[in-house]
Amino acid sequence: MTVTDHSQQLITVAAQAAADKLAHNIIAFDVSEVLSITDAFLIASANNDRQVRSIAEEIEDRLREQLDIKPVRREGEREGRWILLDYLDIVVHVQHSEERSFYSLDRLWKDCPELPLPADAMESRNRPDAITDEAGNAVAPADDFGKPEDLH
Repeated sequence: MTVTDHSQQLITVAAQAAADKLAHNIIAFDVSEVLSITDAFLIASANNDRQVRSIAEEIEDRLREQLDIKPVRREGEREGRWILLDYLDIVVHVQHSEERSFYSLDRLWKDCPELPLPADAMESRNRPDAITDEAGNAVAPADDFGKPEDLH
């Protein structure tokens, strides 16, 4: 059994949403062969609790707007360190970088095939840590003088 076209579509939209909020190290695994409860996992990281929340909210908004789907379960919102969005066909993990390193989901699922992702999501694997404002929104990276580039 492999991931369904519907699940791949969900992964693609969710991964693009995460990339647009400057999540880093976005990866998706086809877990359909080893788990009967879902087809795929999407994992994304952020450097602070606000950005974790912002990424999770953007994923929820995009999936609702573009595919008219809502998660059946959402966990971790209060702490903002690891938010899990369960859409039955896929499960999205948005983790603070420290949690991602500690729990190492990538290592746990490394034997499962990776799923194709949009180019922006693939580039997130080389993205330096994002700078965010107080609301968790990504802002321009700082230049050598510590000022955001868009202030010049």
